[in-house]
Amino acid sequence: MNQPADYYEILQISPNAEPETIHRVFRLLAQRYHPDNAETGNESQFRLVNDAYRVLSDPEQRARYDVVHTKLRQERWRLVASGAEAENNFEAERSLRLTLLEVLYTRRRVEPDTPGLSPLDLEKLIGRAREHLEFTIWYLVRKKFITRSDSSMLEITADGVEYLEANYVTNAQRRLGPGLVQKTRVAS
Repeated sequence: MNQPADYYEILQISPNAEPETIHRVFRLLAQRYHPDNAETGNESQFRLVNDAYRVLSDPEQRARYDVVHTKLRQERWRLVASGAEAENNFEAERSLRLTLLEVLYTRRRVEPDTPGLSPLDLEKLIGRAREHLEFTIWYLVRKKFITRSDSSMLEITADGVEYLEANYVTNAQRRLGPGLVQKTRVAS
C-alpha cells in the first residue's frame, strides 16, 4: 500500500507551523535541493519540497491535507498500539519459532530425501495462518536456522538443529507444564 507523502515531514516542520515558518523553511530547503546546487542538489527531493510547499502554503489545500494527515497519523498509532497489545507477545513468538523448528527437524529426520516443507504445509501443521508465520520465517531465515530452497520449501539447517536442541526443554516445559516434563525425564 503506497501512502501519500508526509508534507510536514518533508519540510521538517510541525503540523502546527505558522505560514511564515513554512515559507522560511521552504526557501532554505529549496536552495539546498535545487538541481543547480552542485554540492547538495537533488531533483526528486526538490520536487517533493515544492509539492509540500504548494499544498501547505495554500490555506484551503492545507486544510484538506490536514484531514488526511490526521487520519493517517491516527491509523499509524492505532496499529502501533494494537500491535503492542496483540502481536508483540515475545514469549508466544519464541514458542512459535521453536515449534516451527521442531516440525522442520522432525521432517528432516523422518524424510531425509525430502526434508523441506512449504509455508502452506507449515500453516496446516502448526495451525497458524501463513500471514502470521511470515515474521517467524523471516527471522529464522535471517538467523540461518532455516533455509528457503529455489522452490520455496523451508528446511532446517545445522545451526537450527543446535538452537532447537539448546532450547527444546524450555519449549517442552512451556507446552506440557512442569509436572509432565519431570515425569517424561524420569521415564527416559
